[in-house]
Amino acid sequence: MPTFALYNLKGGVGKTAASVNLAYLSAADGKKTLLWDLDPQGAASYYFQVETAGKNEFKKILSGNLPVKEIIRESAFENLWIIPSDMSSRHADLLLDEQKQSRKKLKSFLHELKGFDHIFMDCPPGLSILHENVFLAAGWVLMPNIPTTLSILSFDKVIRFFEENNIEQEKIKCFFSMVDHRKNLHHEIMQKFYRDGVFLKSYIPYLSDVEKMGTYRQPLFEFANSGYAATCFRDLWNEIKKKCL
Repeated sequence: MPTFALYNLKGGVGKTAASVNLAYLSAADGKKTLLWDLDPQGAASYYFQVETAGKNEFKKILSGNLPVKEIIRESAFENLWIIPSDMSSRHADLLLDEQKQSRKKLKSFLHELKGFDHIFMDCPPGLSILHENVFLAAGWVLMPNIPTTLSILSFDKVIRFFEENNIEQEKIKCFFSMVDHRKNLHHEIMQKFYRDGVFLKSYIPYLSDVEKMGTYRQPLFEFANSGYAATCFRDLWNEIKKKCL
């Protein structure tokens, strides 16, 4: 059961757009797919128009009062289910710190979801106990990066975190997102990292179609299926399948 975490230390790098569109493409391939929205902001849940059925569900799961399978919701798309965002996850670090084997709690929950072919996790930005849980639980950590100096600095910090905590760096697969072809700096940084073999070749451009996902509250394939952004996401998903599946 391949498990993908969409993550970055920084916010605003296109993580949720990638989570939503990659999960959609996985389901379109006929794979039974689950997207777990771990970000209290709830953008992925918003795009799929799915809400929680109750309050404090994340807290109830951690306390053992609610099986994780009971918070799964159907999406409007075939083969695609959602665990929607829950505001109690904003206290994830405190809740996890109270648990035994707190670093591996999320991994134990994923074992309860073995009926799915692919699982995607849309993660909040940061570095905390929750993120360490994500890194240990996920088979692959997909990391979108804007090709700017500060974004690459964040990438370096994440690599050091993996080293210092004995987490396999091989599970990190990075790709560039929000690429603006008008900016020479974007091209220069991309070429440097392509030479180093660190990043996937596929990238996501900075285009209005991606931003319009918030207007339509849908994956972009539902309203701009023939656009360049949709083509780039398909290329990215095909490359991920070759490298990770």
